[in-house]
Amino acid sequence: MGDGEKGFVEREKQSAEKFARAASDQGIQRIIYLGGLGQRNTETSAHIASRHQTGDVLRSGTVPVTELRAAMIVGSGSASFEMLRHLTEKLPIMICPRWIETRTQPIYIDDVLAYLIAALETPETAGRILDIGGPDVVNYRQMMLTYAAVKSLRRIIITVPVLTPRLSAYWVNLVTPIPASIAFPLIEGLKTEMVCENDEANRLMPIPLTPFREAVERTIRATQDLEIPTRWTGAQLGAVPRYVDPNTLPTHGLLLDRKVIVTSASAQALHLATARIGGAVGWYYGDWLWMIRGVIDQILGGVGLRRGRRHPEQIAVGDAIDFWRVEEFSANRMRLRAEMMVPGRAWLQFDIEEMPDGKCSFIQTAYFQPAPFWGQLYWYALMPIHLFVFHGMIHGIVGWASRYEAEK
Repeated sequence: MGDGEKGFVEREKQSAEKFARAASDQGIQRIIYLGGLGQRNTETSAHIASRHQTGDVLRSGTVPVTELRAAMIVGSGSASFEMLRHLTEKLPIMICPRWIETRTQPIYIDDVLAYLIAALETPETAGRILDIGGPDVVNYRQMMLTYAAVKSLRRIIITVPVLTPRLSAYWVNLVTPIPASIAFPLIEGLKTEMVCENDEANRLMPIPLTPFREAVERTIRATQDLEIPTRWTGAQLGAVPRYVDPNTLPTHGLLLDRKVIVTSASAQALHLATARIGGAVGWYYGDWLWMIRGVIDQILGGVGLRRGRRHPEQIAVGDAIDFWRVEEFSANRMRLRAEMMVPGRAWLQFDIEEMPDGKCSFIQTAYFQPAPFWGQLYWYALMPIHLFVFHGMIHGIVGWASRYEAEK
């Protein structure tokens, strides 16, 4: 779905077919697939139907399949939960469609992982379709109010009959980190009741299940304590582009803006300054311009600045930082790949070079590989703004590193 709402059902079918063939060719003994709840004999959304179809396609191969079917997963790895979290936290008064009365059976992420591990260790689960869910059957209104209670938030929810899934998806795209291409299929699926139809999973794999309120409390606590090694926002949006080192492209129409400052700040201080970029810290200069760019990105269907970052200072390759993706991170270099809506491909790279006299050369380079015509027009039209922002940003980073050095 992240690769675009249109055609995602066929893409998922093709992916499942290829996976089933590859598993058979490689002698895999069993496939364990985490799918979605929802009755098969009722009219449902394309999202839920695709979850079921994926299981069917996997079973059409020669490798035995265990299909675990779940509703909302409560945890930082769940797009559905992030949608609920952001809507509840940001909107004191929520005008919601009737689907908020739909019953569902959310399950805590730790319990899902326990089921997945138990399925590996329980041969009797092979060839079975097993429903997994938490101990509480609730509707979305109850879940939002429970989340609000845990966070000590006062929330009013008003139900209206006229808010279509499409309008809801655009609203979610503006308020939460979930792009419209993902939000629409998810919201369309919320019209379908997602409750376990049997308890075979618990009979074969008895594990203690976490009540919904406790699951929310644990998720919030883990987020506040920065104890999450991964996060939903770290997921790739759409197809992962073929890796291209921008430093190898200067003769292939790559446009760039490079700025250099020689500073007495240490390499360690410069490294920390770049590692803090984005999220709550911001971009060291012209944050209001970054905010405007983020709003434009949201309007165009992109992620904007809402994703923030996983940790205020720690970075790993693959992390999301606002509308960038960490492509390389080391003591002397950080490269970010743009995931905002642009007519081409863009990178932002920071290099630290230690000099013989003890000073450091700090190099900031913006690379852009433009799409024909529109990409060129975009780059040159925004060049005055880029010159302003990039000039201020490099001076802001070096200035922070110098102050940090002086205060140590």
